[in-house]
Amino acid sequence: MRAAALLSAALWGLLLPLVTADEGILHAYGNGVPPVAKDYCIIYNSNWISLPKSLDNATFRTLENLTSTVLCNSSEVPSALMKDKAVVVMRGNCTFLEKARIAESSGAKMLLIASKSRLSPLADNKTDFEDVTLPVALIRYSDIVDMQLTLGNEVNVTLYSPPLPEFDYSMVVIFLIAVFTVALGGYWSGVAELENLKAIASPGERETRRKKEENVTFTPVTVILFVVICCVMLVLLYFFYKWLVYVIISVFCLASAMSLYNCLAALIAEVPFGQCRIACCNKTIEVRLIFLAAFCIAAAVVWAVFRNEDRWAWILQDILGVAFCLNFIKTLKMPNFKSCVILLGLLLLYDVFFVFITPFITKNGASIMVEVAAGPFGNSEKNDGNLVEVPAERSAPHEKLPVVIRVPRLEYSASMLCDMPFSLLGFGDIIVPGLLVAYCRRFDVQTGSSSVYYISCTIAYAVGMVLTFIVLALMKMGQPALLYLVPCTLITSSLVAWRRKEMKKFWKGSSYQMMEHLDYTGNEESTVSASEQPGGQ
Repeated sequence: MRAAALLSAALWGLLLPLVTADEGILHAYGNGVPPVAKDYCIIYNSNWISLPKSLDNATFRTLENLTSTVLCNSSEVPSALMKDKAVVVMRGNCTFLEKARIAESSGAKMLLIASKSRLSPLADNKTDFEDVTLPVALIRYSDIVDMQLTLGNEVNVTLYSPPLPEFDYSMVVIFLIAVFTVALGGYWSGVAELENLKAIASPGERETRRKKEENVTFTPVTVILFVVICCVMLVLLYFFYKWLVYVIISVFCLASAMSLYNCLAALIAEVPFGQCRIACCNKTIEVRLIFLAAFCIAAAVVWAVFRNEDRWAWILQDILGVAFCLNFIKTLKMPNFKSCVILLGLLLLYDVFFVFITPFITKNGASIMVEVAAGPFGNSEKNDGNLVEVPAERSAPHEKLPVVIRVPRLEYSASMLCDMPFSLLGFGDIIVPGLLVAYCRRFDVQTGSSSVYYISCTIAYAVGMVLTFIVLALMKMGQPALLYLVPCTLITSSLVAWRRKEMKKFWKGSSYQMMEHLDYTGNEESTVSASEQPGGQ
């Protein structure tokens, strides 16, 4: 889902005027002991200047902070202050190249234009300024403030633009996490189904199993209702993001802690040691499960407190996210392939509508999916084509929805500074196909088909992920993963069922589920009759 939001942002960018917007790096270091260096994002126009590809060929200049002026008149600043220096001035009141001409005529060797609004492409009529040759770049005003706070008042800077990496190797990590989660979730669902079948064969175990059962079965009606709720929730987030984001964070903490407990409890149950119990409220509970519950709650609380700490909090978010997806895939049961087709098809349409259609509906022409995924108040600015003023002081960390797997980008580039330092995959891109994989695994268990459906669907999911990454590398923009995952998994499952001549049974579901339902209903009716019989005598 997050990938779909990135694609929408890229497509929205295509609707803007066709100007060249290149991302580069401003490398700055202070004169302190020891010297401290830091990199910042810049936007430049490669049609105006060409920047070196590495620091080896870059020339450093002393930075002169003139953000008290916009430099639209040569009389605003004495020439001596700018001679042979890199100059930073404020954006506004005149064009970029008008500022550049004044700076160059005063002897400046580099011009940085600080912007309190979001960074946008540098557009100007270069034919009227052929005499302007000094490098011109746009930089965030908040970065200039950070530069002074971090590096001091005496700062040397240079500009360069390293080539983009051919492939982001963090995608390999995301691929392994996604395939592992889908495969394990499907397998876990199959194990639970096998236990259900054994309970069916043993009436004494059936009631015990029913008390422990926590599964929720999705019928076609509940599938449609689920998608409608998703649509309503997305629209509410669009309008009330800054309040509802904390509701989502709270729900994630609670759900992920419970999910992590369920996942680890299933593993601990296989360990034959440390099974001592204590009595409480006429019940007994294993001591190790009490410690496990405390550990899971502590993990969720630690993430909630340090969720904006990018250096390591992403690891904890990914662990909690994987546990959440696993528990979701195991708990939600699709009764038949028909329900799977309806769910995956509707959610694919949901993605397409909120990514590609809503820009034609919203007043600012932005995608609702993009606005919600990135946060309408991301970094104190709107994530759309409009420029919005931001406060001069550094703002608090922006709250984002914790519904993605995050992996830091392993290849350093300008995009890492200017865009996102993480590669992302939404939980929906794992859970939605994972529900189909889980159904295939349960169908294998019910029909004794040697895991052919499960293995085929899991491989199809992996192929869909690889296809997504290939298109991502070729197009150099985010891709909606469900656009490739849904056809791959649905078509593969259908072909396997057709080849095995089980399409009708696969479409309607195993007769076991209907038999189980009828059996439970019969038991309940018998119980009611037995309880009413003494009163009638």
